[in-house]
Amino acid sequence: MKDPFMQAALEEARKGRREGGIPIGSVLVIDGRIVGRGHNQRVQKGSCVLHAEMDCLENAGRLKASDYRRATLYSTLSPCDMCSGTVLLYGIPKVVVGENLSFQGPEAYVRSRGVELDIRDDAECKQLMQDFIAQQPALWNEDIGE
Repeated sequence: MKDPFMQAALEEARKGRREGGIPIGSVLVIDGRIVGRGHNQRVQKGSCVLHAEMDCLENAGRLKASDYRRATLYSTLSPCDMCSGTVLLYGIPKVVVGENLSFQGPEAYVRSRGVELDIRDDAECKQLMQDFIAQQPALWNEDIGE
């Protein structure tokens, strides 16, 4: 059975791609309920920081520290340094990652700080990124800072 929260993150990733952006999606789950969702919008909004996770957290709005400590962040791709730093800043205890072959953030460091990482190696997440990277290598390199 497919994880409905990862499926919601994938919906966000597909939405971003349809908008001409980078197909990475994210949802924030607290107590079994999605409280925030987002997708990479660097292209759409001309932003330097709107990665999927950042957009998701922004859309979740202001939360209490106790809310973040009960949260799980889902992302179709391994979070970068910026997004991982935000996970650490707010004390989000678990991150579920669709795939980390296309890109791998600072996973060992995040784990060393007590965050549980659940790497799914999801075929759909991998295919979405592989197709995008093949079609838009320059945009991909811009997104990852290369």
